[in-house]
Amino acid sequence: MIEGLRRIPLQRFEDERGWFVELNRASWHEKAMRQTNVSFSRAGVIRGLHFHERGQDDLFVCVQGRARVVVLDLESGETFTEDIGDENPVAIYVPGRCAHGFEALTDLLFCYHVTEEYDPEDPDEHVVPWDDPRVVDLWSTRSPILSERDQAAS
Repeated sequence: MIEGLRRIPLQRFEDERGWFVELNRASWHEKAMRQTNVSFSRAGVIRGLHFHERGQDDLFVCVQGRARVVVLDLESGETFTEDIGDENPVAIYVPGRCAHGFEALTDLLFCYHVTEEYDPEDPDEHVVPWDDPRVVDLWSTRSPILSERDQAAS
């Protein structure tokens, strides 16, 4: 396991109205979460791999659907992957020194809490290509839907 990376099982409370899950608690982390983002992705999308040189940590949660999380420790070269979401309600805490991303295995809603606010004047966003030899075999697809930025990195 990559140092600092944590799997946090999420408990789903269900009744006739639906379900409820705690996604985040301050007591779970050494660093405070400072911003929360939610994205919708269509099946086949890969977002990442991204990393933050100033050490922003991320907490990934697939709220609806299924996602494959991929993490690359840029120091050791170790990798981690896990499918999370509907069948596996787990949050993944990714330390800042690691490149990270996710693949939408289905249409999905994805939430990521981060330990630093995004600064458009000085973004701490860097890219490792999705098809980097260290991770290319971890994805389920060979022809993902990518952002322009992620396409340019490949």
